[in-house]
Amino acid sequence: MALSRIDTTNMIEDVPQSKLDNNINFRNIIINGDMSIAQRGTSFSVSDNIYTLDRFLTEFSGFGAFTLTQSTDAPDGFGHSLKLDCTTADTSPASGDVFQLFHRIEGQNLQYLKKGTSSAESTTVSFFVKSNKTGNMQVNLRDAPNNRIIGNVYTINSANTWEKKTITFAGDTSGTIDNDNTEGLSLEFPIGSGSDNSSGSVPTTWKTKVNADRNAGSTINLADSTSNEWYITGVQLEAGTSASDFEFLPHDVNLDRCYRYFHIGGCCSGRAYNTQRGEFYYAYPKRMRSGPSITLIDGTGEADNSGRVHKSGVAGYNITSVSISSTTSKTTTINYGTGGSFSAGDILGVIGNPVSFSAEL
Repeated sequence: MALSRIDTTNMIEDVPQSKLDNNINFRNIIINGDMSIAQRGTSFSVSDNIYTLDRFLTEFSGFGAFTLTQSTDAPDGFGHSLKLDCTTADTSPASGDVFQLFHRIEGQNLQYLKKGTSSAESTTVSFFVKSNKTGNMQVNLRDAPNNRIIGNVYTINSANTWEKKTITFAGDTSGTIDNDNTEGLSLEFPIGSGSDNSSGSVPTTWKTKVNADRNAGSTINLADSTSNEWYITGVQLEAGTSASDFEFLPHDVNLDRCYRYFHIGGCCSGRAYNTQRGEFYYAYPKRMRSGPSITLIDGTGEADNSGRVHKSGVAGYNITSVSISSTTSKTTTINYGTGGSFSAGDILGVIGNPVSFSAEL
């Protein structure tokens, strides 16, 4: 069969140059900025130091009470948002009260920003926000290892309306970021605070972190009424002084990136170590940031968030304890304790996914 030559001269002549210029894969430093991945669940009672929707962590103390959910209320083109709903009001926050959401970023993913050098790159954060409250709120970029911070104010102009906000941060010529898998920078969204975190001034240039500056620009108290709500999605942080359109990734790619830090699993086969404990070799779906910690979710069922240990010809046994040994960023040995009755060397299997693995920053 004869081969025909393809004329490529005019194949892309109708593609706008702006689309070509903007076509930089993984330009968004933030993972799960569209709030589409929620492995831990879709509703949380806010407390301190908990991961909620994937990659988004809380700092919380005494600032009323809030429920955080994955919402389907989102701007055009987005399927989800992160929603905060005030459930207990705090009209006069105590000095030490604080509520922030933040996203931590590995240092080895930030080297191209050239932080700590004379040619440090500026970064731009963009996001969509909506609230029944109007006024000023703050967003910060924080370098925790070097105790440095920069921030600025954004304004919610219209109540109950999705608005896109864009803020550019200058590059930082001080404080280099380690080229490894530890925290390099974090993006902070202060939700509210008492005077300990708001009595200073907005750090519009890089400086040594002072807690009083972290929420100094806010004029909104989201805890002053149980009618208050706040939504965010489309969070993007990128190098440069302008914001590009949000970088949507295929769902499987987004999920795989989250697996580096957290996933639910544990379905595997192994052998009995003694009469009530089995050892199981388990390979993570993706290489994790570091050797993870393990937590038993439910050892009494056989589903996505529960599991039981089985021996051939015998009904499943509930899992009563779990630990890991010989763990790496790729594999681990899981030790499941049960109320079963095994003989050493029995072939065992776990049906379901009873545990979570966390290698968060």
